[in-house]
Amino acid sequence: MLSIITAAEAAGLIRDADTLIVGGNGGTGAAEAILDALEQRFLGGQGPHNLTLINITGVGAVTEKGLCHLAHEGLIARVIGGNFGLQVPFMRLVRDELIDAYNFPQGVMSQLCRAMAAKHPGVLTHVGLNTYMDPRQDGGRMNKRTTAPLVDLLELHGQSWLLYRVPAPPDVAIIRGTSADEDGYISMEHEGTTREDLSIAQAVHNAGGTVICQVKRIVKRGSIHPQMVKIPGFLIDHVVLEPEQMQTYGTAYDPARCGETRVPEAMITPDPLTERRVIARRAAFELRPRDVVNLGVGISAMIPNVAAEEGISDLITLTVESGVVGGVPGHAREFGTAINPRVILDQAYQFDFYDGGGLSCAFLSFAEVDEAGNVNVTRFGERRDGSGGFIDITQNAKRLIFSGTMTGGKLDIGVENGRLAIRRDGAFRKFVPHVGQISFSATLAAQRGQHVSYVTERAVFELENGSVTLTEIAPGVRLEEDILAHMGFRPRISPQLKDMDPRIFRSGPMGIAQSFKALPARPRKVA
Repeated sequence: MLSIITAAEAAGLIRDADTLIVGGNGGTGAAEAILDALEQRFLGGQGPHNLTLINITGVGAVTEKGLCHLAHEGLIARVIGGNFGLQVPFMRLVRDELIDAYNFPQGVMSQLCRAMAAKHPGVLTHVGLNTYMDPRQDGGRMNKRTTAPLVDLLELHGQSWLLYRVPAPPDVAIIRGTSADEDGYISMEHEGTTREDLSIAQAVHNAGGTVICQVKRIVKRGSIHPQMVKIPGFLIDHVVLEPEQMQTYGTAYDPARCGETRVPEAMITPDPLTERRVIARRAAFELRPRDVVNLGVGISAMIPNVAAEEGISDLITLTVESGVVGGVPGHAREFGTAINPRVILDQAYQFDFYDGGGLSCAFLSFAEVDEAGNVNVTRFGERRDGSGGFIDITQNAKRLIFSGTMTGGKLDIGVENGRLAIRRDGAFRKFVPHVGQISFSATLAAQRGQHVSYVTERAVFELENGSVTLTEIAPGVRLEEDILAHMGFRPRISPQLKDMDPRIFRSGPMGIAQSFKALPARPRKVA
């Protein structure tokens, strides 16, 4: 008999010092009603206290919702998570040394769910070598109070590997679906992602814990087609019914995000021509026909909008680490989903493909770049974002394009008459002598033969022979005053330094479709 309980009753099942694993991915898949009820219970003085939280990646709307509900001292004692960037209040607990905090790559976290389900010792992988995941650096620990090692460096068959240990067996899982039948069989027909909720349910069930699933509706026993069932009923202990469950933090329900319908790309409105749009346009010039592409958060997530405007979306395959393949990936509160997806995979399978080198190219953001070409996106200033899928992707994609503004903090830049107008520069530098944390190792990239670029609104750099090399400059930009004066090191300047394509700085389509079709496809193997 299906156990249907309220969100408050679900929150009441979590005890002091429990290990809680919460599903969700970016702006989608969070059991919002249960997380809100858990916060209200804690703030009302009823506990629970000192939880260990496991989250596969960032879940929230940056400053609210999702795991922001759990960002309270005393509620959480330890976190093992893939990312904290979409739950900014949580970063304060990490930064202020109020909790123990571990950050593992998002793909590793996803694969750890399968390892927990099967009671394996952990995930053995090359992902994270030479970065702060490596125990020779930080071992994935995000603050000073976190001391216990959870990552081991192993030598096997003459090669170095990292073993990410499985956490303590989880006591409670909070996951989400669309429909539950009268026996608790769960489908996800309105979900934009399917995540690793099955593995989470298996892991907690096999550990003797409690699995709670929030759904939109209850349907008749056996009425869900067996190929649509994502989680069998015997894994579900309780269901919370939430008819107002939103598909993402920005959308109540869009049938084009779960594959129920498809919308014409002409309905996708081009983003305004800002400095961020300029960066996304220049980055898009690195695409090739038949590319299989990953897009990160931030500016990189704007590239599908460029591809749609240029009419080249059908010539490439865009993917998101959440498991979405094809379509036009969303950003901001829609991140993790896509309009018109062709496939929605469980996330761990997406990372199997990524980790094996399947991506043709990847577009990601940067917070800091140093003279050697290392990149930091994980710990800088007041932020403790963690890696998300960044490390899995950057260590395995054949072609890497890092995107970001040249400087950061209150910059004021416009595009006027086909030229860049820098009205006020940022308050801090992003190109620094040494990054604060190595999220991407340029040395390892060189060893693996990866081609690496760094694209800003005013300049393009390449990683050449172990150094950052300036190769392009924007119209209206001065080399010394607008570029070199804002760098913490002097880059090598290419003898073939050239202007960025002027079409990037003009409103309307750039008209690159025909020339794009004539480009050769990227080789499947790195030379």
